[in-house]
Amino acid sequence: MDWFTAPEYWQGRLIFQRGLAVVYALAFLGAALQFRALLGERGMLPVPRFLARTPFRRAPSLFQLHYSDRAYAAVAWSGVAVAVAVAVGAADLVPLWGSMALWFVLWVLYLSIVNVGQAWYAFGWEALLLEAGFLAIFLGNDTVAPPLLVLFAARWLLFRVEFGAGLIKMRGDRCWRDLTCLYYHHETQPMPGPLSWFFHQLPRPLHRVEVAANHFAQLVVPFGLFAPQPVASVAAGIVIVTQLWLVLSGNFAWLNWVTLLLATTVVDGRVYPMLPDAPEAQPPPAWFTGAVFGYVGLVAVLSYQPVVNLLSSRQAMNASFDPLHLVNTYGAFGSITRVRHEIVLEGTDATELTPDTRWREYEFKGKPGDPRRLSRQWAPYHLRLDWLMWFAALSPAYARAWALPLALRLLRNDPDTLRLLRHCPFPDAPPHYLRARLYEYHFSSPEELFRQRIWWRRSLIGDYLPPVTYERITRR
Repeated sequence: MDWFTAPEYWQGRLIFQRGLAVVYALAFLGAALQFRALLGERGMLPVPRFLARTPFRRAPSLFQLHYSDRAYAAVAWSGVAVAVAVAVGAADLVPLWGSMALWFVLWVLYLSIVNVGQAWYAFGWEALLLEAGFLAIFLGNDTVAPPLLVLFAARWLLFRVEFGAGLIKMRGDRCWRDLTCLYYHHETQPMPGPLSWFFHQLPRPLHRVEVAANHFAQLVVPFGLFAPQPVASVAAGIVIVTQLWLVLSGNFAWLNWVTLLLATTVVDGRVYPMLPDAPEAQPPPAWFTGAVFGYVGLVAVLSYQPVVNLLSSRQAMNASFDPLHLVNTYGAFGSITRVRHEIVLEGTDATELTPDTRWREYEFKGKPGDPRRLSRQWAPYHLRLDWLMWFAALSPAYARAWALPLALRLLRNDPDTLRLLRHCPFPDAPPHYLRARLYEYHFSSPEELFRQRIWWRRSLIGDYLPPVTYERITRR
C-alpha cells in the first residue's frame, strides 16, 4: 500500500514529535512543581476530596485507583523523565511497538493529571496536548514512514483549532467584527509578556490590520491545509508565522506551540533543508496498519459533536465531549475585556488595624503587580495560580472554591504556596492580617515609562477581600 505512507513528511513528523515531547516535559514539570499547594492532600482543591465525589467514568485517572501526594509526584516526575527521553530520540531507537508504548504512557500519565486537576486544569491547551499526544502514538517512528491518514488527522485537528478560534471571534465580541479588539487585548489579556507593552503602543490602524490578518489566518487559511502541495505548505507557513506572532505578544502556555508543531506536519519535507533525508523505512506491519485505521475511524466518529458545535450559532469554546479528550472543540477570546482588573494581595503583622497600618504586597511570578516590573516570558511553561487570579479579578465566582484556602495558606506561610509566588513580604513569620484589593491597571504611556520608569499605572477600586485573620477564616 504505497498510498498508506508519506515519506516526504518524515521531517515534519520528526519536528512535531520531538517538539511535542518537550511540551509534555514542561507540562509534567509544572505539575510536579505546583501540585502540592493546588491539588495536594492539603491543597486548595484537594484531589482526594474530588475523587470522593467523582466516579471513574467521568474522570478516568490512575489516581482513581490510589491517590497520595507521593503517587502524584511519581506520576509527574515519571512523565518528565519519559518526555525528555522521547525528546532526545528514544522513541526512534526502539521498535515500533515500543515507540507507541512510550507515547501511550505519556498520554495516560497526563490524562490522569488533567482529569483530577479541576479548575487548575480547565484550559483548552490541556485538551489540545492530550489530543495531539494521542495522535502522536499512531504517527510511528523511524522504522516506518508517516501514515498519510494520521497526517490528515493532524490537519483536521489543526483545522479545528484555527477555524474554531476564528468562528468564536466572529460570533462573539463586536470588536472582532469592527477590527478594534486589539485596541484592548494586549493590555487586558490574562498574562502579558515582555513585548506586550510594545505591541499595545502600535498605531491603531496597524491594530486593525492585525485583526483583519487574524481573521484571514483563522477563517480562510485553514481550508488550504487540505489543498495539494505547495498550497498546503504555504497555508501551514501562515499558521506558523501567526502563532509565532502570538508567542511574542503574550503568555498562553503551550497553546501556540502545539498549534505551530501541528502545522509542521503539513509542510513538505523539502522545505527543511537543515534536516537529514528520511532513513530507509520498512513497510508498515499489518498490526500497525490496523491500529491506524482504527484510530482514524475513532476520530471520524468522535468528530460528530465538534462539527455540530462548529456549525452551531451557540458554539461552545474549548470543550471536550468525552472524558478521554480524544476529539475536542477549540476557540479563544470570543469576548475581549476593555479594562484590566488585578487583585493585589497584602499582609500586615500589626495586631490592630488603624489608618496608619503598614500593608505589604505579595508579588506573583507572572501576573502584573508592581507597576515598575516588566512582565516576563513564561510560556510555554504554565503558571496556574497566576492565570486563575486573572479570572478571579473578572468575577469572585471564579475563585469561590479556592480563594479562602489560598488566604489560609498565606496566613500560615505555607512553604508550598509561597513557592508559587515571586516574593513574600513576610519571610520570617506569617502576617496577622491578609487582605485583597482590586485595582484597575493600564499600560503606561511612553512618556510615563521614560520619566517614571513604570510599565503600568494603576488606580484602586476597593477591597476584594476585607482584612481577615487565620482564626476568623477557620471559624467560618
